Amino acid sequence: MLMLFVFGVLLHEVSLSGQNEAPPNTHSIPGEPLYNYASIRLPEEHIPFFLHNNRHIATVCKKDCLCPYKKHLEKLKYCWGYEKSCKPEFRFGYPVCSYVDMGWTDTLESAEDIFWKQADFGYARERLEEMHVLCQPKETSDSSLVCTRYLQYCRATNLYLDLRNIKRSHDRFKEDFFQSGEIGGHCKLDIHTLMSEGQRKSPLQSWFAELQSYTQLNFRPIEDAKCDIVIEKPTYFMKLDAGVNMYHHFCDFINLYITQHVNNSFSTDVYIVMWDTVCFKEAVFSLLPRMRYGLFYNTPLISGCQNTGLFRAFSQHVLHRLNITQEGPKDGKIRVTILARSTEYRKILNQNELVNALKTVSTFEVQIVDYKYRELGFLDQLRITHNTDIFIGMHGAGLTHLLFLPDWAAVFELYNCEDERCYLDLARLRGVHYITWRRQNKVFPQDKGHHPTLGEHPKFTNYSFDVEEFMYLVLQAADHVLQHPKWPFKKKHDEL
Repeated sequence: MLMLFVFGVLLHEVSLSGQNEAPPNTHSIPGEPLYNYASIRLPEEHIPFFLHNNRHIATVCKKDCLCPYKKHLEKLKYCWGYEKSCKPEFRFGYPVCSYVDMGWTDTLESAEDIFWKQADFGYARERLEEMHVLCQPKETSDSSLVCTRYLQYCRATNLYLDLRNIKRSHDRFKEDFFQSGEIGGHCKLDIHTLMSEGQRKSPLQSWFAELQSYTQLNFRPIEDAKCDIVIEKPTYFMKLDAGVNMYHHFCDFINLYITQHVNNSFSTDVYIVMWDTVCFKEAVFSLLPRMRYGLFYNTPLISGCQNTGLFRAFSQHVLHRLNITQEGPKDGKIRVTILARSTEYRKILNQNELVNALKTVSTFEVQIVDYKYRELGFLDQLRITHNTDIFIGMHGAGLTHLLFLPDWAAVFELYNCEDERCYLDLARLRGVHYITWRRQNKVFPQDKGHHPTLGEHPKFTNYSFDVEEFMYLVLQAADHVLQHPKWPFKKKHDEL
């Protein structure tokens, strides 16, 4: 099933092209700013990068005595990294590699470059370099279709959809959703190139199943009044991964965020379309959550590298839009959060014993949480996570919260249940310190685990942990927090 979805909180109303939006009002009311700067709604750290890619707004800001971003005009060389003119020294960030993975390369410098292209803003740059026109407009009022390789991302203008013959079903990912003539535009279609992009046809890897029927129409959908409704504002199409699992669901949102960068736009339009024939002035087919070599599910990553600017920017962006603030850190205290589980499996059997041990350290401020969304809303969950210095939990989707930890924090995956890469790699992408249980003889499973179909399985049982080993690892995490460059308190921590 094709799902039309907009994550409204993450998006901000700007034209998809960024440069094609209506120019700021240079004849505004006296005493009023020349541009609605409040509509930008980006973290303060991101403003110079936004102005770099939106020079028309920077120009207005220079002339406007009421512009709140004057101080950022001196930083217009700052760039995310995917821009053609972006110099490496002005990038938002760059990964750090501690050793060379000889299976990939032979120098630290090339390892950093590989990781940057795999999982940082270099990934966005490669998608931009792949963009090619599949349906060429002849006049300004014509349609257009521009896509990356394999139709993993597309942008369309004056798009025509005919939904009258769509058969309703419970199949999430119908392969024959549109027939010829039911999706298309008035433009010159390169049908040969379009049909050659189907090698990765798959529900969550490509838009080929939906766009293979894109048709060169003999009418202009909007000008010729062929539409029951015309959607004037930019619209994002997404196909969602498993929404019941936070880890998989945030594969949707990180790809939506990357899509916004590829578009140079951050828009907030929500539409549920129920009409027969629909036309979209501007439509975006977002990057998908399970693309080969996409982000971040099962992504092959070079070892030894961490800290992508892309994931740090995503974290900052979400927290800013949701108004989640940092209330610490606290001088002389380390905030420890233990994520409990109310599910049947992967419970911490001696949780009380571990908590009591933590409370013997006066520096630790300990809380236990259970992120059940019906009892604790997502915003409240984020406030707790973002105000945590050490985040502890069993292997499970709740550890996806590590995306929103502060930069100095550590995440302790208490036991990875033999799935070693999942949250280790996510922590590397985000750039927070990761530790997990080391000594097998110090962890005690309740039984061998019983998967419904696969038999014995370590994810399908519960565990107890050696208290002394647990405290040793937590104290290691605390030492990392106290020594982190962004930890503001430099007092000695010998008491630990």
